[in-house]
Amino acid sequence: MTKTIFLVDDDDAIRHSASFMLRHAGYTVKTYPDGVTFLDEYAPNESACILLDVRMPVMDGLAVQQALSDRGNKMPIIVLTGHGDVSVAVQAMKNGAIEFLEKPYEKKALLEAIETGFSRMADEEAQTGLKNEAVAKLTQLTTREAEVLDCLVDGMTNKAIADRLSISPRTVEIHRANLMEKLEADSLSAALRIAFMADRGRTQV
Repeated sequence: MTKTIFLVDDDDAIRHSASFMLRHAGYTVKTYPDGVTFLDEYAPNESACILLDVRMPVMDGLAVQQALSDRGNKMPIIVLTGHGDVSVAVQAMKNGAIEFLEKPYEKKALLEAIETGFSRMADEEAQTGLKNEAVAKLTQLTTREAEVLDCLVDGMTNKAIADRLSISPRTVEIHRANLMEKLEADSLSAALRIAFMADRGRTQV
């Protein structure tokens, strides 16, 4: 799969040299001369790594980063700084940037930062996929089966569940067996993992 880099920098020479180097390393590179142009042209659902200069006219890197955050950006951001911009870079890191590189940056450091960004993005996409799968499984449950699952999430025994739902322990066992089958869970812990993945009951640890 082709990996895309968005390079946002007002320096023509850096855009040219960095994009050449990155394309040679196998990436697809889209360059933007300023933050405003980038924000106007990129699509929020694109999957890419952003190289963002902090010192730009009209709209600096921190402002671009904030605008991306306001739009729900999930793409990893690597901040590019000039000498003396460390405090700005630290602020960018606090705001969610995964790395900052001081110009002139080394090729090895840049490529490592980019790969870290793509690895994090892949991890997040995998987690999102698992969560969506868990939610889909939970939608198959009947109202009563979902109630039994919620009780299991609360750590209740079959007898306690029966008392809470005013049904017999045998009926609880039947609902429990049915929900386990629908969730494709071979154990209570597997069923609970699915529930937690879907944020049911409590946040997954």
